[in-house]
Amino acid sequence: MSDKSERASVTGRVQRAFPVELEVRAKKGTSNVSTIEGYASVTEAPFEMWDWLGSYSEVVRTGAFAKTLTENPQVQLLLNHGGLAMAYTKAGSLRLSEDSQGLFMEADVSTKRSDVGDMLAALEDGSVDEMSFAFRVTRQQWSPDYDQRDILEVDLHRGDVSVVNFGANPATSVTPALRAADFDRLGEDDARALMERLQRRFTAPVVEPEPVAAGHPLSLYLAQAEALAL
Repeated sequence: MSDKSERASVTGRVQRAFPVELEVRAKKGTSNVSTIEGYASVTEAPFEMWDWLGSYSEVVRTGAFAKTLTENPQVQLLLNHGGLAMAYTKAGSLRLSEDSQGLFMEADVSTKRSDVGDMLAALEDGSVDEMSFAFRVTRQQWSPDYDQRDILEVDLHRGDVSVVNFGANPATSVTPALRAADFDRLGEDDARALMERLQRRFTAPVVEPEPVAAGHPLSLYLAQAEALAL
């Protein structure tokens, strides 16, 4: 039987999503540019996570972003963690800071772009109201029973902040911390495409990937770990 202490060994790039209120306004003195602002992450607010051992609580602690923000991390504003960057810290169009509520972001976006226009329209009519951010955990603390994880420090460099369609449950992550339901919701074609991608990544390359049969050696949680990257 797996030991809950195994949770402390999970590393790598992760994503967490939260319901947010984003404000959209025209940038004064600049044509064809709008500014959006809101929180990409909240601190001191426990939320439920899931992994192969079941549920646990996770809290991003105040100050978790302090060090990485002093290091001028390269971070981009994306839509659903993909596509062309809409704003970029290196260009000065994306600005990040931390306050008592969490990770605050302010971005200047070009309304001449069709993807930006679609995103702004969805925000303004309330069709989209969640954000996610991608990061690496550099310092953490687990409770003695490994049922609560406190994230004390993160690295945002080459990560992103994203406006996302869904993600109120932060269990949508690229680590094994995914619910089986996230994988089960995939359609048959998407699930098959995912398994073929995993086969190419974790086994020797093949010229023509065969359809994935029952009993494939890849574990379900590895498949879940890739599900959001389709």
